[in-house]
Amino acid sequence: MTAGPDTQFADGLGAPSAGVSRWTDLDGPVRYLDFGGPADGPVIVCVHGLGGSAVNWTAIAPLLTGTCRVLAPDLAGHGLTRSLGRGTDVASNRALLHRFARSVTGGPVILMGNSMGGMISLLEASAAPAAVAGLVLLDPVLPIVAARPDPVVTAMFALYLTPGLRRVAQSWRRQAPADLVTSTMRLCCADPSRVAADVIARHVEVAVQRSGLPGIERDFTAAVRSVVRTVGYPHGRAYRRRIGTVTCPVLLIHGTEDRLVPVAAARAAARANPAWSLREFPGVGHVPQLEVPRQTADAVLDWLGSAGQRAGRAAQPPARV
Repeated sequence: MTAGPDTQFADGLGAPSAGVSRWTDLDGPVRYLDFGGPADGPVIVCVHGLGGSAVNWTAIAPLLTGTCRVLAPDLAGHGLTRSLGRGTDVASNRALLHRFARSVTGGPVILMGNSMGGMISLLEASAAPAAVAGLVLLDPVLPIVAARPDPVVTAMFALYLTPGLRRVAQSWRRQAPADLVTSTMRLCCADPSRVAADVIARHVEVAVQRSGLPGIERDFTAAVRSVVRTVGYPHGRAYRRRIGTVTCPVLLIHGTEDRLVPVAAARAAARANPAWSLREFPGVGHVPQLEVPRQTADAVLDWLGSAGQRAGRAAQPPARV
């Protein structure tokens, strides 16, 4: 496993248990957090969602590193990874994730993706099956099913997709960093008070750093439009077909109170893919790795000891001679 220089503390992002901040060059700098773990353990690469970053994994990663090596990149246009001419759409970030896993880990990995990161992980498993040993999907964006939409979520996405009204939506993201994090947690969590104060503080630190970066609203809007296009008509049928080609072990975890992706979508995906393992978390929202990290980590570790054993073995680095 190779890595960029150790830049811990240089970006103000704290202690080793919360991840060492590193950089790698993939047609431009890509920041990632290295949470550590046993050198011979299965490698998990965590893939954040729309508008998220590597710090979305700071609550759960320390609960997994007793068994697994855990890494989490900032995708292009997210966190501290500037786009710098690279696309921030789903396809471009899928390609970036593929290059990241290949260059930093050198072998098959388990992808653990939340929301848009779950969508990207599914697409990577379909496009490059030899590179993906298994999938852990936390409230991933899945094909649309008939369900009552959340009015706030519907209005927000409608604004981003309507020419002339995007500035109204973008004004929401131009809140003060602490307010933006608070608003996002309220949207994504069934009970935001469950998220630890130190984890909130790290999200605010990243939001402060991002507030000074150019082009962040353009990058975010492009990502929003790409996610919606991938699940919408007519591209949604192609996405559904690609999901059906995934052959690696899959653990699907979904909060029953998710306002962004209804649990009905997870149930439909599990019915269509009976080899998947589905775990529903009652009373949990869109980001279980933040809201109930211990419950989520226990489910992942249980899966690695049962239906995901094949994934765990395949994601172990080859023994050094």
